[in-house]
Amino acid sequence: MKTFFADQQKRHDPTFFLSSGAPQPNPETPERVERLLAGAKAAGLELVRSNDHGLGRVSAVHTPEYIDFLQRIHARWQRIEGASAEVIPNIHPIARAGGYPASAVGQAGYHMADTSCPISAHTWESVYWSAATAVSAAEAVLAGDKWSYALCRPPGHHAFRDVAGGFCFLNNSGIAAQHLLSQAKRVAIVDVDLHHGNGTQGIFYARDDVLTVSIHADPVRFYPFFWGYADERGEGLGLGYNLNLPLARKSDDKIYLDALSAALRRVKAYSPDAIVVALGLDAFEKDPFGGLSVSTAGFARIAEAIAALRLPSVIVQEGGYLCDDLGTNLTSFLAGFGASIG
Repeated sequence: MKTFFADQQKRHDPTFFLSSGAPQPNPETPERVERLLAGAKAAGLELVRSNDHGLGRVSAVHTPEYIDFLQRIHARWQRIEGASAEVIPNIHPIARAGGYPASAVGQAGYHMADTSCPISAHTWESVYWSAATAVSAAEAVLAGDKWSYALCRPPGHHAFRDVAGGFCFLNNSGIAAQHLLSQAKRVAIVDVDLHHGNGTQGIFYARDDVLTVSIHADPVRFYPFFWGYADERGEGLGLGYNLNLPLARKSDDKIYLDALSAALRRVKAYSPDAIVVALGLDAFEKDPFGGLSVSTAGFARIAEAIAALRLPSVIVQEGGYLCDDLGTNLTSFLAGFGASIG
């Protein structure tokens, strides 16, 4: 099977983010790519360069207002006297139903949920190609591949239709799911990242053509804090089409796999034509974020359980940060998935 990636995805190189009010080195670094590429190669996947699919697939999920913001905000920000090298918001609206500011500062606050996704001169190029990677992987599955892996970097599952956050700018998993709908009637997104996929949930919350399921650390004391609770079930047409399974901190393989069993029961009840796996490797027991305690072997078991659905599958890379086992964890997941799906 294939790994999709484009070298332009390395160009985004944020310098820091704020954590509990203190500046810290930004963990979403280009070095993640090298570890993940090595992991995919070790699993026996063929590396394929992503194709350029234009903006149509992106604008099917994100608003044109937001896309224009991402494309132009860095150049506009640099015209502000004394501005920082990277676009980082310092003001946010309490509610977003009112007016739309003309200023770069106001728009940054409107379109950026937090300080973890600085925008530099090369950010748009990287996020554009990250989305193209997701579409390329979905295209391969639509063309007949049983499964594919999109090495999306920057990640995407915290990005809403018009808001960046949590290292994410464009929602790659959502874009892949939307593209699969060009042939599929129903698609399920199974998010196994440490953090709740709040942006993905938000995009599809009122829809019944995409089932969203997320297993993650309980947000009561963990990012993204305001989303990811078990009582969030969707709204309107989407009521009953969103499932959140928050877990206690440090939950191990057994607890995680029990939750995954419940998640996959819901997927089977939905009977989708294809699935997107939003793959976060940050649930690992030694990941720098330290939220859950999944082992390297546990990732293979997670993959085997999802692959047992025997559905066309697009695996989209989300989180997973620098530690000695990052590439090995990806190998464990991809090898387990490939062996089980056939």
